Amino acid sequence: MSWKNHRLNPDLQCLQREIEIYASSYGLDFFPTIFEVLDYDEITEVAALGGFPMRYPHWRFGMEFDQFTKGYQYGLQKIYEMVINNNPCYAYLLRSNPLVDQKLVMAHVYAHNDFFKNNCYFTHTNRNMIDQMAKNANRIKEIIETEGENAVESFIDCCLSLENLIDIHSDVIQRGSIDDFELDKAGDEISSPGRLPSKAYLDPFVNPPELLKSEFDYIKQKQNRPKRFPEQPERDVLLFLLNNAPLRRWQHDILEIIRDEACYFAPQGQTKIINEGWASYWHSIIMTRHCLDSSELVDYAERHSGAMANAEGQLNPYKLGIELFRDIEMRWNLGQFGKSWEECNDREKLSDWDQYLGLGQKKIFEVRRIHNDITFIDEFLTPEFCHRHKLFSFGLNDESGTYEVESREFPQIKQRLLFSLTNFGQPIIHVSDGNYLNRGELYLTHRTIGSLGLRFDYARIALENLNRIWQRPVHIETMDGETPTLLSFNGSEHTETILADVSIKAKPQKIYRREG
Repeated sequence: MSWKNHRLNPDLQCLQREIEIYASSYGLDFFPTIFEVLDYDEITEVAALGGFPMRYPHWRFGMEFDQFTKGYQYGLQKIYEMVINNNPCYAYLLRSNPLVDQKLVMAHVYAHNDFFKNNCYFTHTNRNMIDQMAKNANRIKEIIETEGENAVESFIDCCLSLENLIDIHSDVIQRGSIDDFELDKAGDEISSPGRLPSKAYLDPFVNPPELLKSEFDYIKQKQNRPKRFPEQPERDVLLFLLNNAPLRRWQHDILEIIRDEACYFAPQGQTKIINEGWASYWHSIIMTRHCLDSSELVDYAERHSGAMANAEGQLNPYKLGIELFRDIEMRWNLGQFGKSWEECNDREKLSDWDQYLGLGQKKIFEVRRIHNDITFIDEFLTPEFCHRHKLFSFGLNDESGTYEVESREFPQIKQRLLFSLTNFGQPIIHVSDGNYLNRGELYLTHRTIGSLGLRFDYARIALENLNRIWQRPVHIETMDGETPTLLSFNGSEHTETILADVSIKAKPQKIYRREG
């Protein structure tokens, strides 16, 4: 795409400058923003590539393009806006959209841009990802020329099936060993942080001798144990494979590209509700207070209400996010928070509560800076909010085979929502042993969160792809209902083992031969 063919016309350039001034006046702080205007085929192509103008060649992007195209042709969906976490920030407008849509999208984009720049979960992301994506694409094209298209595409398929096996918090949390305490060279004293600094007269209280001795004994016992590989369970499975699997250079490069791109997109998955809520909050303010002509009011109301509508049985992140931000702003303006508010049991007093604090705007900017979806919901979802917006949880009725209302109680609603957001609603897998049974086999552990189980059919496919990368038998320990179970694949057949004691290797109970 050439810049000349997709740059804004003079009217849209003036509109961009106007909206940028409005956004800045409210305190939004964003990267320089570049808008491009695309036809629907072009914007569909960019959407299929994840919002980037160039990605490595793979059939899944073509499949995405076909899905977007058919959805538009059948009137099922329409792409209104796309924005990339980059510096400068790139965003795309659909050429056929009326002017009111272009205003709405621009206002929405500036709020997204502000969120990308200031939210702590995006701090460590690559701010030059457009160039990096192009470099990744060129590297994989070079590999295709030397290794052949079929071999490369097959290996990319293998890596993509495992791209969720990353530590989504790796950029913001440095996970250390639990054995951070160290013995000194003599081996008979506990060094910092085992002993805390204190005044001499307080030392017996700050550093109780019995506690220090127990810590010393524990650390010495741990140091004398045989080293595990890895020493602690490794959450980032792909990183473990990159560091330890017997990969050829080109395979290592591809797996590294897949992992890096998955880590780049992870914060967007962690902040879908709060990010879309923030953008929707600000586009509604900028549009209704500044940008709308009287002739555009009905069209804007139709677009906005369509974006905020809740489809049956689905959670709309735009609606939940914007309503939570409005609720936070209202509560902090009125002073409806803190100990006195929470301990008040007088309904009449609660209904008239207004301390005229006016802290709402300050609070929502703080929330935008430090929260992701899980902490956003956990901290600010209230029983009153759920009642006011008629929220409920639903689940599958095993007897009827249909989904039904499960509960309207606040604890159940909040728990179900948080479980669905934890790790994007996907299983959490750790590498527990890279030398299982001292035979170089890979042993994984599935940690169940709430009711989130492991689909065995998906697990077997993942085990096959892990085996291809690790080139040794692979195992995953999980729960089949209430039964500890070990799923294994040795390169030719799957076995399913019931573990009466997970520390004892049981005999296989079921064998599934790999087709083909």
